[in-house]
Amino acid sequence: MAWLAMLCGGRINIIFQVNTCPMQKPAQAFRAALAANEPLKIVGAINAYSAMLAQHAGHKALYLSGAGVANASYGLPDLGMTTMNDVLIDVERITNACDLPLLVDIDIGWGSAFNIARTIQSMGKAGAAAVHMEDQIAAKRCGHRPNKQLVPAAEMCDRLKAALDANQHDIFIIARTDALASEGLEAAIARAQDYVATGAHAIFAEAVTELDQYRAFCQAIDVPVLANITEFGKTPLFGASALAASGVAMALYPLSAFRAMSKAAEQVYNHLAQEQNQEALLPKMQTRKELYARLKYHDFEQALDALSQPGQ
Repeated sequence: MAWLAMLCGGRINIIFQVNTCPMQKPAQAFRAALAANEPLKIVGAINAYSAMLAQHAGHKALYLSGAGVANASYGLPDLGMTTMNDVLIDVERITNACDLPLLVDIDIGWGSAFNIARTIQSMGKAGAAAVHMEDQIAAKRCGHRPNKQLVPAAEMCDRLKAALDANQHDIFIIARTDALASEGLEAAIARAQDYVATGAHAIFAEAVTELDQYRAFCQAIDVPVLANITEFGKTPLFGASALAASGVAMALYPLSAFRAMSKAAEQVYNHLAQEQNQEALLPKMQTRKELYARLKYHDFEQALDALSQPGQ
């Protein structure tokens, strides 16, 4: 991408993004990143600026968590309380600001086959590269909480069929199974095999507790497997190399940055409530200069200055 301000006929045309090669579709970019990285690290971004920071750090793929949308955008727990439109708002904000491929959590697809089809079409139009859909009931819970209830495997396969039939944008569709915690490894793998046979492009095995369990999933199916390496959950914080050695193709870090941001915000608010000023906090803050660099602020400002010059 190049950022340009061009003088043309006495006018300033600000071109935000100029591609030096033909535009790669989001799903193609996701598949390319998956093929080039073992495993592909997919990092959570709760908003557009977080996505830009992740890209600057060198990451190749992003994730929008359903819990992140509920927690950060709406102040709600992750209990299936947000809608497709709630998530789409954040999808569009991120994809408009950052060209890394984005994996989106779509819970159970928000309804019947018609709703699922509409979800897939809407996600594609909004620029999502990939989605994952799960086999919990409508009143879903966080994947690392107890008392999760699942629909029959056949019903999840019907969900996948609806998604695949509506996939006009060739989105990478990942089937998530939460069966390990309640049904055991053998049953969870059987579900994964059914989902792959239906057409799922990859499997998200949730709440895995041992590397050997990942290895069993990877040996039993011939599509990529995603590991959710979320903090403070049931899954140990396995290293990327250990996951790769077990056959895992994608390592997901859904809310790592958000948790750190939230802790930092709490500390700032508590400090300001008790102290006279924020001077002691300055070493922990991103500077104005750093912010401007990430946002390319001065490029915009220079274009604005050119607009006001006499004769322009």
